[in-house]
Amino acid sequence: MHALQEQFDEQGYVILKGVFTPDVLETAQAELAVLVDREAEKLVAAGRVSEPFLSASFETRLFRLYEKNLDIAPKSFRQELHLAGLFGIFFNARVLDLVSQFLGTEIRLYPNYTVRPKFPEWEGTEVLWHQDGGYTAGAAGVRGVQDLKMVNVWAPIVPATTHNGCMEFAPGTHRLGVVPHEKRDHYLEIASDQLNRYVGETVAVELEPGDVVLFHNLLFHRGLPNLSDGIRWSCDWRYQDANQPTMRKEKGHLARSRKFAEDVVENAEDWVGRTFE
Repeated sequence: MHALQEQFDEQGYVILKGVFTPDVLETAQAELAVLVDREAEKLVAAGRVSEPFLSASFETRLFRLYEKNLDIAPKSFRQELHLAGLFGIFFNARVLDLVSQFLGTEIRLYPNYTVRPKFPEWEGTEVLWHQDGGYTAGAAGVRGVQDLKMVNVWAPIVPATTHNGCMEFAPGTHRLGVVPHEKRDHYLEIASDQLNRYVGETVAVELEPGDVVLFHNLLFHRGLPNLSDGIRWSCDWRYQDANQPTMRKEKGHLARSRKFAEDVVENAEDWVGRTFE
């Protein structure tokens, strides 16, 4: 664990191979397929598509549904994620054991847990260079964000490659603190004078389903363009030292706690009964 901590501190991220078991991934993918079913029903009812594309694969179906409806395509899912099959992702014991080495015994699932369907060659889901803390800083202020004790987690549901838009990191940039961001059409982007010096020192993070990457809240990162003909499905979420405030209106959910054990999300049924708050 000491080596992981050293790499995290030095580079701003750690890649962990084969963390999620096949059954956890299959259950999660089945839940996301249900979300796609709901999207299909909605589009058919609205007359946006004439069929639900039931024969399409998991990776291509959502794209088939929305390729002529990008004006209303979902960039992410968040409120919809209180599903039994995602408990094993967000509250995975192995992940929490690792994260506890960074955060201690009081761990909150931060109120920013997301599933992202990255569409082929659409700027609406092409996330630009940013720091996650750059978004929070807009409301909470730079100093408060730099004091947040957090670990970010990213995991692919399908293989993530340079071809279909895996993540790209600029190692070591988490040590710069919060840098200026500029507003673009869909996302924030790090100001060019801050970013340009690191363009030649970036790392593409190619992962297989089951792998996870832990990274710092202030690490420069983006998603590469998706040049494939399918969706690059992924989950991203954050854990925080629960002794700290979230600096958001939402309070999140306790994943582990000795102080408030009665408030910890205990199982899949408990997770389904919660809401994004």
